[in-house]
Parts: sequence; C-alpha cells; structure tokens
Amino acid sequence: MPQILDRKDKLPEGRLQLVQWLIVLGFLGLGFGLWQLQILQAAKYAQLAEQNRVRTEPIPAPRGKIYDRLGRLLVDNYPSFSAYLQRDTRNNWKADLPLIASGLAIPLDDLQARVTRFHAAPYYQPIPIKEDITVADEAFIAAHRDQFPELETIMASRRLYPKNGFAAHLIGYVGEPSDAQIAREIANGNLHPGAVVGKSGLEQYYNRQLMGQDGERRVMVDSHGRVVGTLSDSPPQPGQDLHLTLDENIQMAAELALGDRPGAVVALDPTTGGVLALVSRPSFDPNLFAQGLPAKQWQQWVNDPDHPLLDKAIQAQLAPGSVFKLVMSVAGLQENVAETKTVDCQGVFYYGGHPFKCWIAARHEVHGVLNIRQAITQSCDVYFYTLGNELGIGMIDKYAFALGLGKPTGVDLPQEAKGLVPTPQWKEKRFHQPWYKGETIDVAIGQGAVTATPMQLARLVGGIASGGHFPRPHLDSDAADTAGFDLPLTPATVTTITDGMRGVVNDGGTAASAHLEGVDFGGKTGTAQTISNQMLHTITGSHRQYIDNAWFVGVSPVVNPRIAVCVLFQRGAEGSFAAQIAAKVVQAYYRGQQRAERGQ
Repeated sequence: MPQILDRKDKLPEGRLQLVQWLIVLGFLGLGFGLWQLQILQAAKYAQLAEQNRVRTEPIPAPRGKIYDRLGRLLVDNYPSFSAYLQRDTRNNWKADLPLIASGLAIPLDDLQARVTRFHAAPYYQPIPIKEDITVADEAFIAAHRDQFPELETIMASRRLYPKNGFAAHLIGYVGEPSDAQIAREIANGNLHPGAVVGKSGLEQYYNRQLMGQDGERRVMVDSHGRVVGTLSDSPPQPGQDLHLTLDENIQMAAELALGDRPGAVVALDPTTGGVLALVSRPSFDPNLFAQGLPAKQWQQWVNDPDHPLLDKAIQAQLAPGSVFKLVMSVAGLQENVAETKTVDCQGVFYYGGHPFKCWIAARHEVHGVLNIRQAITQSCDVYFYTLGNELGIGMIDKYAFALGLGKPTGVDLPQEAKGLVPTPQWKEKRFHQPWYKGETIDVAIGQGAVTATPMQLARLVGGIASGGHFPRPHLDSDAADTAGFDLPLTPATVTTITDGMRGVVNDGGTAASAHLEGVDFGGKTGTAQTISNQMLHTITGSHRQYIDNAWFVGVSPVVNPRIAVCVLFQRGAEGSFAAQIAAKVVQAYYRGQQRAERGQ
C-alpha cells in the first residue's frame, strides 16, 4: 500500500511540542479569564447586571409645613408630577433629546444644559427635565412610551406659599441646589437629581429640618426600559414641621400698614425675643420659585433699585438717624453726664467754627432750654450734639456695642447684616485716616458712618424699656439659646428714657400723630439723610431717590413692654410717618389680646 505521507512531510518534533504548549497556554488563559470573571469580579458584574434590569426611582420627601404661633398654617405642600429622563435604558436617549424637547416644550439648549448639569449623578438615577408638568405633557409621555422609554413621570410635593408675597422674606423659598451643592452632595448620596433645597429665609436656615429623608422605589424593567414590576418600596420620611413665634394677624397688619412703601417692619416680644412680625418691601412671590421662575422675572427683581429680594429687616444697613439718640441717652445717663444736664437750643451748635443745625431751624424756630427727657420727646439735635461732644466717640462706641449694635442679633435667618459702629480704629484701618472730633457730632444724632438694621433697633428699644434685658430674636418657637444678653440699667435711666419716649406720641412730641387713645405707647422717631447736603446740592434733576429715610422705634406698654416695633420707611421724609405705621401694628397686637381674652 503506498504511503500517503512521506516522513519528510511530518512536523519536526520540536515544532510539534511548541504547538502543544501554545494550545495548553491558550486553555490556561481562557481558564484564568473565566476564573477572573466568575470569582474575582463576580460581585462587580452581578451589580452591573442588576442595574441593567433593576431601576431605582426616588420618592421625594414632603417638606415640613410651617405654622404661626397659634397653629395657623402658613406654608403647605401640593402634589405635582415632574418629567424625568432615565439614562440607563438601551435606547439612544441622547439622539431623542431634540424630539423630547419639542414634545415637552422645552428649549433644546435648556434640556441639554440640564443633562450636563447632572452628569455627576449615578447613571441609574433619573434626572429631572421639567417640573410641574401639564396635562398635555403627561399625555405626550404616555403616548410615546414605546418611542421614548427613557421618559418617566415622578410625583413630588411642591411648596404652596401664601399669596401676594405674604411673609415672603422671612419664609423664603426653595429651589434647585447650586452646581457646587449638586457636585458635592449627589456624590455623597445626600441629594438626588431633582431635589429642592431652601434658598433663603427660614426655608434655608432650617433646610435640614424641613427636608426630611427621601425614599426610593426599586422596579424591574425590560430591555426597553419599561417597568414590569416593583421589587421594593421604601417610603420617604416627611420633614419636620416648623412652629413659629410669628403672629399671622400682626404680620398681616404690618404688611397692610407698610403697603407698597419701600422699607421694613419688625415686631418683637421683648420679654422672649420672639418675632411677632417681619416685613420687607418691596416683596416677591415665592410661589414663582416653586413653579420655575422665568429668567425675565429674575432679571427684573435683580435690577430693581428698591431690591425686592433683599430682606431689609435684617440686611438693610442704614443710618438710624435720631433713633440713635436712645443710645446717647443711655450713655449720658449711665455715666452721670446727662441726668441733670440742660441745654439751650437756639437752632444751631458750633464746633470748630462749623455750624451743626437742629432740625427745628428749618422751621425758623428753636427748642429753648431742655433737659434730656424733653430732648428725647422733641428730638433736639443741639442737645445731643452737646452730649456727644462731652462723651466723646470712645464712650459712645462703648454703649453702642453694649446695646447690641455693630454685630448680628443672632436671629434664625440667613445672611443677617451686622451694621456698623464707627471707631477711630475702624477708620484708620478702612481709610488710613485719623478720627476727627467733628465726626463725633454727626454720630451723636445717628448720622455719619453709623448704620443699623431694623432688627437691631427693634431689639434695642425693647431691651432699654425692659431695663436692660436683650433676648436673642428668633422665629422658631422651640429655638434654644434665646437668652441673649443683659446690660444692667439704673431705674433712673430707664424711667427718664421711657418718659421721654412716652412724650414722643402723647405730649406733643415728634410723633403726636401716632397717639393711640387708651394705649400706653411710646417711642422715638428718626429722620436720616441718605446723602449729605453738600453732595445733594451738586446733583441736577430729580432728588426723589435722596429723600430722607423715616424711622420709628416704639414699645407698648412703655414700662415692661410686651411688644417692640421698628419701622423703616425709605424716602419717608419724616419719622412721624413711620410712627403711624407702627401704631397700626400695636393696635393689631391689642386686638389679638382682646380676642384671646374672649376665647376667640
């Protein structure tokens, strides 16, 4: 039989062994790969497989509700649906974005920006693309479920704020987290895409308390991303409710009294520090933030010269004018400089050859001889020019700081301003200039560089009338550490000042128009320049924006008061106009007391 293969056609022994070793190594490599997949990285690939068939959907927690001190509901929630984009589907969802944007009436650039904004979020987490969707939006999503399986609707609770901007600045508003918060908190698992956080007011200050804990739902999806079953459901934990010291009726009275005038109103219980009312004007509607604020509206608010987004009750740092004479009175009486001091006001005080006029000189009148009680009632500038010159800036600063000016009150609201008590050291550091004694004369009547907020001045007047007890202002009825501080005042100091304040509204003083029949009510007016007379004379055109600011601080009863009020009426011209606003707030307080006594 002929040989099929010749010996010379056979593989050499060495080459045959090489082939055999290559086959063995191939099987070893394959075995190692299988061992790595099934043993070493089994958990990883099991997790990936789980994510491909199981989807986690957030269940947003309702924020805590907010109530006034009598349990009346101020801020509620309402159910709403939002459209979300699922990025873990097998669909090419990026290619679908133009059609989705058109169907949901979202500008494509905005939609793409949202997707980019949440790029750091885990891929299995849905991202919100439109909040508070309409019936038409829901119909579009339902009709295109097969075409766009990446679209989902998720129910969430949205904020429902009082109408017409009621208490807007103190309540605040919610919105999407900032980009920095998103990058930080989502990576830490503290926020999910679509979460809302407090952006101002109480919503921001008590955000963690109000937010609660989100739940989640784990659902099974098919290869097209469609839900086919629910695996688990962890319900959310609603946020804690917030009960305030605020009185809805007093708040309403303060808002109506201030009206559309630019400024602020603060009402406190001086015995506890509880805030009874807090108003800032102009205001805004926080519901617009909850529903999605149009860019045009935001720009309008930002560019408004009256600053509607600024909480003037705690952030307006303005010259207090003659209200500062209460600080001067405390300093003069405590230091035994003013107790028996009288001054003959002839309408002008001269210092270094420079005339400092009294306000009454504009009427071509004089105050004549006054003691300090009368000087408070008549708000005589000459008396306090004289007192300030004798005390000196060091003593004035000492008592201004001791009475709580120049530092935040600690009220439970964000971004509280501290005002300014000017000192020689401050001026040297700020302007590299020495302090001139003539500047002390301006500070003595609340002009010059001294500034304060309405919150500071409300606490100041209440604390003085209470004998030197200054509790920390607060809005949370369960707030801790509200003791504040005490500045022991002599009975003679308190009596002299409160008698002078009583005269302001009852004895022909500077706020006689705010007199309340049968009510023990007193206070101090202030009229503060917004620009120097010298500068004003150089300005052509309308001077309306430079009209003096009107202030009033008051208490009732005058001795051991139960309510302290501060009113800032910007461009109000005279403190008496601010006093009339304060009188309406005090009336509202007593109406509430009468209703409580009748059990209503």
